[in-house]
Amino acid sequence: RAVMAAPRGTIDGHLRVTEQGEIIHQKYAIRALALRTLEQSVGAVLLATLRPRPPEPRETRWREVMGALAAHGEQAYRELLQAPAFATYFRSATPIDVIERMTLGSRPARRGGASLDALRAIPWVFAWTQSRAGLTAWYGVGSAVDRLCADGHEATLREMACDWAFFRTLLEDLEMQLAKCDLDIAERFSQLAGPLHEQFFPRIRAEFERSVGGVLRLRQRGRLLADDARLAQSIALRNPYIDPMSLVQVDLLRRWRAGEDDDAELFAALAASVHGVALGLQNSG
Repeated sequence: RAVMAAPRGTIDGHLRVTEQGEIIHQKYAIRALALRTLEQSVGAVLLATLRPRPPEPRETRWREVMGALAAHGEQAYRELLQAPAFATYFRSATPIDVIERMTLGSRPARRGGASLDALRAIPWVFAWTQSRAGLTAWYGVGSAVDRLCADGHEATLREMACDWAFFRTLLEDLEMQLAKCDLDIAERFSQLAGPLHEQFFPRIRAEFERSVGGVLRLRQRGRLLADDARLAQSIALRNPYIDPMSLVQVDLLRRWRAGEDDDAELFAALAASVHGVALGLQNSG
């Protein structure tokens, strides 16, 4: 779907991709899966290459609407990140302090400094994924969709969701990410921030509900993953095992931050919970 969503003419018999380490294991460790991955990739490249080159006549209009949607979403996202004390809230409401001490990659979590600007993208996303909020995937979507619909573009957005492969794939990915979130567990993490919890979490939950409503509105569905029973069942089967690990992680974080940060066993348990949640969600960030 991602290859077919690329602009016409950009896939011309060749596809070059970079795979993350854990993705290599998931896609190629078993011979049957490796062959399936190869077949899917080759098939997608062939279909995209043979696709007629003239652009969709409606695409010019769609791009204009997409630009407005992106601008409104970015504005909402930046308003949250630039709010006073949000950086402090982030450090309290996610396990970023644990992630920064773990050897997860070849580069440090920060480029230097303590601000959000200094934080690299992967630990930023990973931290919100661990807290089960998944905020980086969807925050701003609901506000942007509401704004465009209020401006009279709802019919065009639904047309884009149906007929434009790029936008349809984007909404499908959003729907998957929203379905993997658990705002009730995210609230438990948020409560670690003390007074800042009441300042930020209601705002985050409201935007989450707007984003779920916006995606369902454009895809004209009654619930998330209504047309992907396999993925819905997979999430439903995994969550009963992931949820206890997340709740244990909240308790471990509280104890560790209370002054037991020199306890090697406590940190080892925290690190194990981070690995377990990442494997269960199958999204590392």
